Order: sequence, then structure tokens, then C-alpha cells
Amino acid sequence: MNLQKLKEAETSFLTFYPKGFEDEALLPIIKRHNTAKIGESVREMFSPDRFSRTEEIGENFAKIISKSSLISLFEKPKVRDMVKAMSMEQQDMFAIGLYELLHGKKEKGFDILIDVLSTYKLAKWSIMTVIPYYYARDKAFFIKPTTTKDIIKFFDIEGLTYKPRPTYEFYERYTKILEEMKSHVSPLIGEDNAGFTGFLMMAMK
Repeated sequence: MNLQKLKEAETSFLTFYPKGFEDEALLPIIKRHNTAKIGESVREMFSPDRFSRTEEIGENFAKIISKSSLISLFEKPKVRDMVKAMSMEQQDMFAIGLYELLHGKKEKGFDILIDVLSTYKLAKWSIMTVIPYYYARDKAFFIKPTTTKDIIKFFDIEGLTYKPRPTYEFYERYTKILEEMKSHVSPLIGEDNAGFTGFLMMAMK
């Protein structure tokens, strides 16, 4: 990782926005994405006790996808159609996968979700990572393909190759790298993980 580029980006960002993501100039962007409010809904909808009703898990998943500004308009109806089309067995597996990813064995959950989503050609980074991000905005990262590829290239991150099909190995390693990068910048930048990757995206422009 190129620490010099990261520190230069931090200096530039805080020059324009001295209060970081609390700066008034950034409030329109914050309001547009509304991550805090959606995060509250996600923590309620996908708390451990809610997973006994597996049918609701898929329905709530589609609701959050429809509200999220992080997901493209092209993907939203596909997710809605997937949830409507899932068999009872698929609903159960989907719920098990999401439960494990959020509350249990993350790798197991990740792989189960990939299997279910692959059936509907929806095993994509954005779909896979949006709920974990909203559930724990200071711990999990939303992975957007183009931004991810650019971050790896711009900040000279070695030994990590982006591929379109999500894998837990990449997810885990990339998360650790982003956490390390966060540790080198002001908390004003790194409190919300989507905000932090947004900061990195701004640094590359």
C-alpha cells in the first residue's frame, strides 16, 4: 500500500472538508445515501431473532435493496424477482447463509449465499456485501467493482487481484487492507466504511 498517497489524500480532503464527513458541504451527499437510517432498519430486520421466519428474510432483503442508493437501478428488479421465485428450500438456504454471514461462520455464510444467488445470476459483489455493510457500517465494507479495482491500482496494493465473481478469500483480505488504511487516517474520515471508500474514490479523481 502506498502510504504517501493515502496521507496526501487525507491532507487534501481535510483541507476542503475540515470536519470530515460531518462537514456541512458534504451533508447533501450524506442525506442522499441515508446510510444511518437504512442501517437502523437492517439491524432490526436481520437481528438474530428474526431469522426464524425465513420467508421474511428474503422479503426484507429485497426491501433494503430497493431503498439502497448503493445498488444500481438495473439490479433492483432482478433481486425482487429472485425473492418471488425462490422455492422454500432456497428461502431456507438464503436465510441460513445470511445468518451465518452476519452472526456466525462468515465464510460458510458467504459460500451459501453465492450458491443461492448464482442460480439467479446475482452473485455479484454489490449484492453480496450491501447488507453486511449496513448492519455494521464501521466494520464491514461495501464492495463496488469499479471503485475496488481503482483503489487496488491507485494505492499500489500488491498481492490482491480483483475478480468479478465474489470469493470469501478476496473479501477477507481486502477488508483487512481497508482496515489498515483506515488506521492511518483521521477518525473524521474513517467512521463510516462507505464514507471511507468514498474518500478513497475522491482521492483518485
